[in-house]
Amino acid sequence: MIRVTLRVAALVLALLLALPLHLLWRLLRLPSPWPKWFLGSVARIIGARRRTIGAPLRRDVVFVSNHLSWMDIPILAGRSGSAFVAKAELSTVPLVGWLCTLNGTIFVRREERMAVADQINALREALAEAWAITIFPEGTTGDGKALLPFKAALLAVLDPPPPGVMVQPVRVDYGAATTELAWVGDEPGTAHARRVLGRRGSFAATVHFCEPFDPRDFSGRKAIAAEARARITAAGGG
Repeated sequence: MIRVTLRVAALVLALLLALPLHLLWRLLRLPSPWPKWFLGSVARIIGARRRTIGAPLRRDVVFVSNHLSWMDIPILAGRSGSAFVAKAELSTVPLVGWLCTLNGTIFVRREERMAVADQINALREALAEAWAITIFPEGTTGDGKALLPFKAALLAVLDPPPPGVMVQPVRVDYGAATTELAWVGDEPGTAHARRVLGRRGSFAATVHFCEPFDPRDFSGRKAIAAEARARITAAGGG
């Protein structure tokens, strides 16, 4: 309980440092580095010791990543500055939803088929602003032992690909702690957060940025998803 309290206090302090500076940068209409700094701080506070393989593209890129836990977001954003595509339900979570908006999160309602065109347009507009966007095509978190099937529908923004946009597959791995830290089953989000915050010590978080590829070289979202999945699998050594 003491460890959880100390880490929560550190998270609040990091937010109180970053938020006024972020708002000042926005007021001056300058690109704000503070969401990236804050999320990187979150990763360090929860115990992640990041190791990076490869280099992320800086702009005009869709990162396609495996998904293990909510921790993936601060770990990836702290390295790449990426915005994320997330389920709309997250936007209603107190504080968390608001923090997501600061990082430019794009909320989608996957069950509302009539809204798909609007969601694709929102993603295209974000890419037109030269953002980097991360998509988790498994659609949920896995156990880290094997990739779940990719849902090609989540890559609709790449069919057809916006001009100049590349795809860069990413593999996130927590090493020996993966089984302990992965968020699987019906565990409530608050319970998982407490479990992570209460964990003793640190853990290795490897972020492997695979070689990017041009989605225009592939015939549609299913082929793009298959290529990204193959590269993420290869990055795991099997």
